[in-house]
This record gives sequence, structure tokens and C-alpha cells, in this order.
Amino acid sequence: MMKHDMNELRAEFDKFVRDKCSIDPEGQHTPDQGDAEDEEPVPAFVDELADKLLAPALSGVYLSRLDIKRVAEGIDESLPIKERKKMIKALFRHTVKREYLRKAFDEFNKHLNGRIAVYEELSETFPSSKPVFDGYIRKIEKTKKMFDQIVDDFEEIDPTAEPMPI
Repeated sequence: MMKHDMNELRAEFDKFVRDKCSIDPEGQHTPDQGDAEDEEPVPAFVDELADKLLAPALSGVYLSRLDIKRVAEGIDESLPIKERKKMIKALFRHTVKREYLRKAFDEFNKHLNGRIAVYEELSETFPSSKPVFDGYIRKIEKTKKMFDQIVDDFEEIDPTAEPMPI
């Protein structure tokens, strides 16, 4: 009797997912296939930034899709939930002003500072883990310095400028 109820519940759930959660006409779930915007060129720093920022071994923190979305919302941008690297590219794709870059990195820094606070609290609560969390904090501080360097090196683009001759 119980197995029969579970099978009915499972069938009902599967139907719900097909009908309400799927985007393609046959009702089959399809992963993010990307779109034309995903193929647009991005500023030179974006690929390297995404590689370093999204690798916890390098940045000291895992940034989820939701974290990236919250960063975008913090600077009044709207980002669809996609693969994390695509979200980073979409956030910085049309960057032409240093001020925009600074605002975005300041918002990332808020999230990173929150993680530092968590790591410090964990270090106090579990003193034997302090060296591990101190390593993460050093990586986060290095990531924040990378943000400052990118902003300092960024050359603003005047939207009315002529393309560079080849």
C-alpha cells in the first residue's frame, strides 16, 4: 500500500515538473544552452577574473549563482540565473566606465567581507582550524587586491570613440 502511494506521488511530481518547470515544448528538461549574448566578446580581464574568482582554491571562497545575482542586484543590474562563469561575463560584458567596475567590486567585497567574518568566528570557535581559515582569509584579501588592480588598470572607453585601426 505504501509503495503504491509513493509511486503515485512520484508520478504526480514528475508531471508537475514536466508541465510547470520545463521550458521546451516537448516538456523535456534541457540544461542552459546559452544564447547569442553568451557568445558576445567580453573585456580582456573578464575571463581571467572569472577563473580566479570562481575557484575557491584561488579566491578563498565559493561564490554561488545566488551570490553573483545578489551582487548584480546590489548595483541595480538584472542577471538571469545561469552557469556562474556566464553570469560573471554578463555582469561585466558591457563595462565601459571605471565607476561601474568599482561599484561591482565593492559589492563583491561586501560578500567577501561577510565570509571573512564567518571564517574568523569559526577560527575562534574551533581554534585548531584557525590555520585553515587564516589561509582562506589571505586568499580573500589577495582577491580584493586583484579587484583594486583591475580598477586601476582599467581604461575607460568613450562610447562615441572610433574603433582602433588595425
